[in-house]
Amino acid sequence: MLRKVKKSISIYVILLMTAAPAWAQEQSLKLWYSQPAGTIWEAALPVGNGRLAAMVYGNPAEELIRLNENTVWSGSPNRNENHHALAALPEVRKLIFAGKMKAAAELAAKTMQSEQINGMCYQPVGDLQLHFPGHEQYQGYYRELNLEKAVATTAYTFNGVRYTRRVFASIPDQVMVVRLTAEEPRSISFSAALHSSQQSRVAVNGSDELVLSGVSGDKDGVRGKVKFQSLVKFKVNGGRVSTAGDSIQISRADDVTIYISIATNFVNYADLSADEGKRAVAYLDKVRKKDYEEVLKDHIAAYQHYFNRVQLYLGNSDAERYPTDVRLKNFAAGYDPQLVALYFQFGRYLLIASSQPGGQPANLQGIWNPLMNPPWGSKYTININTEMNYWPAEITNLTEMHEPLVQMVKDLSVTGRETAKVMYGASGWVTHHNTDLWRITGPVDPIYFGMWPMGGAWLSRHLWEKYMFSGDKQYLQSVYPALKGAAAFYLDFLVEEPTHHWLVVAPSISPENNPKAYPGVSMTAGATMDNQLVFDLLSNTIHAAEALHTDAALVEKMKAVRKRLPPMQVGQYGQLQEWLQDLDNPEDKHRHVSHLFGLYPANQVDPESAPALFNAARTSLIQRGDISTGWSMGWKVNLWARLRDGNHAWKLIKDQLTPPGENRGGGTYPNLFDAHPPFQIDGNFGCTAGICEMLLQSQDGCVHLLPALPDEWKSGRVAGLRARGGFEIKEMVWEDGKLTKVTIFSTLGGNCRLRVPNALATKGMLQPATGTQTNPFYQVDAIAPPLVHGKVDTTATAALPATMQYDLMTEAGKTYTFTRP
Repeated sequence: MLRKVKKSISIYVILLMTAAPAWAQEQSLKLWYSQPAGTIWEAALPVGNGRLAAMVYGNPAEELIRLNENTVWSGSPNRNENHHALAALPEVRKLIFAGKMKAAAELAAKTMQSEQINGMCYQPVGDLQLHFPGHEQYQGYYRELNLEKAVATTAYTFNGVRYTRRVFASIPDQVMVVRLTAEEPRSISFSAALHSSQQSRVAVNGSDELVLSGVSGDKDGVRGKVKFQSLVKFKVNGGRVSTAGDSIQISRADDVTIYISIATNFVNYADLSADEGKRAVAYLDKVRKKDYEEVLKDHIAAYQHYFNRVQLYLGNSDAERYPTDVRLKNFAAGYDPQLVALYFQFGRYLLIASSQPGGQPANLQGIWNPLMNPPWGSKYTININTEMNYWPAEITNLTEMHEPLVQMVKDLSVTGRETAKVMYGASGWVTHHNTDLWRITGPVDPIYFGMWPMGGAWLSRHLWEKYMFSGDKQYLQSVYPALKGAAAFYLDFLVEEPTHHWLVVAPSISPENNPKAYPGVSMTAGATMDNQLVFDLLSNTIHAAEALHTDAALVEKMKAVRKRLPPMQVGQYGQLQEWLQDLDNPEDKHRHVSHLFGLYPANQVDPESAPALFNAARTSLIQRGDISTGWSMGWKVNLWARLRDGNHAWKLIKDQLTPPGENRGGGTYPNLFDAHPPFQIDGNFGCTAGICEMLLQSQDGCVHLLPALPDEWKSGRVAGLRARGGFEIKEMVWEDGKLTKVTIFSTLGGNCRLRVPNALATKGMLQPATGTQTNPFYQVDAIAPPLVHGKVDTTATAALPATMQYDLMTEAGKTYTFTRP
């Protein structure tokens, strides 16, 4: 027997040295490592099912699995409006229009900022710890996260026996599963315990179940009332199960399956009446009726229903032979296109794992957080970060993952009515730059960040965007009241500024920046981003009303107000102005590029209809620089893609895929989490969306293929991306930078205007594009001409890649394929 074990060890070592890298290259959609995470959270691997989440460390002797549930937040239902705001509003506006920004900010801080409540924190449930005596002396270590199956695996050899652990979070069964196996029978012995930083207690139920019961923490004077219960059930084959205090001991088992069920008393943002214990038991009872293989099969099938919709191939290299953390260190100086595809698919994996229908939206850390008081509360920062989380949802064919955000906007359209009325005397609804599980809508944090009443405008864009990809009138009808309510607020709240008599948002800020002319003071009126947001919201609401044949009088009112919004302005440095006045500093390197919202994610700045603005936006982006925090780099990838500069977008991707600190900005941690730093998941999602924007754009009425292809992506293939207008790119292949094949599926029918880098064989179906876009589903609004104060750069338009345009008249439910002649 001993000889057999030694032989198996020798064979394994040889395989590890030779076959393992080839296998890793063949099975490319895996993050894999040759060492455990140890104590480093940013090296652990994430699993989740939208509601439950875990970080798996993969430590042989002291396995650590950190647990989250998406409704475990501090506090309880609350409101945070400042009731002094309405009385102070006229004076604040008067001071702003008189140029007394500091005095306006001081008054607003006293009368408008939340007096006490600045939002609650997303908090952890606790830790499952598994102690394996003696396993510190391991060999042949391997750890991976398989993106194709959503399973984290750890494998190593101890004392001649190969041990394997698999961890996943099941969507259909709503539990987490830990599977422990060994190559030799009666080899698994360990102890298990639960620990939590919450107010909690641990008990043993029978001899094979741990029970963690607790309640979330207090914050800002709001009592924590989210009750949670976690049940950890051990199903042991062979061996013996016993208890020791509040832990469970497993001795000499053949294999062990651990089922983790977590539930809370949360019903919705105003209701905590559920029985967390009964819920947790119900989840566990359901999964007990199935064997492990069935649970795993159902999990993979449910996950792949979403994940398998999109494939991306950008090439291969020898770099794939190395572990993921090594590839990350070498990426900027080497050639590793497959790491980009892996990172892209990791973003899709994270969205599936952190945002499922019926659950909560992905927050600032997605769904993974180990801290009781995490950075920025791990809340919903809605001056970009939450929205960025969902930039990839539609284009990467994960529309169902968008639903939690849509539901949150519906919730805010209810809670925000009181804020609009109490603080501003306005109808409709409003929310500011931050919200949480309880759907607060008042300003939070210092006035420097918080006095931004535009969260509802930006979030409402997602309601319309989801419709633009699907054309589903029933869905549009369901979200129209929230869209209409957001617009109604600004119809009441906009005020005439004294110089040009434009209608502007006041008071507000340009997140989270301030002009050099007003050091430390961000208070302003008519910030460019605000103007763009209101234009975007009114336009989308107009089109929604027209599509639903409703509110004709309101439509005319919105059109009239839209005409009185300030135009975008080109300033003295050739830049797109960030503020109403020409206050930009060309040396400003702030992480937020808020005034470029009109370029991306909106569609108000493009080279065909607004070349002066397009060039000014490019100038602004150059002046702001590439070095930035991780999420900001993700945004800039999208911006450079919209500028159709694939090589610059690629440069930002290389900056992003760099260990934190090496590029004096953000970067990426060993487990491919985005580094703000610290970890913020929006950078992952932003860069995933940016890779899409380099390959496919559809914001201006055309399906633009390969709009920003970098020189290094000479050949490749993508399948499954979606375009506005109800089109899906079933397959797109390019070689030497030229499109060689495209297959398009039309869900709605109508004209599809294709913009491509080279000629395609028409086969009688494609016609050279003439006139305006004929698909009535597309709505591209004309914007007011810019005011130009400085010299406008005209070089950017001349440098754009050449394109050809075709019209394709499609029928709903049909597929069309074209090749290069």
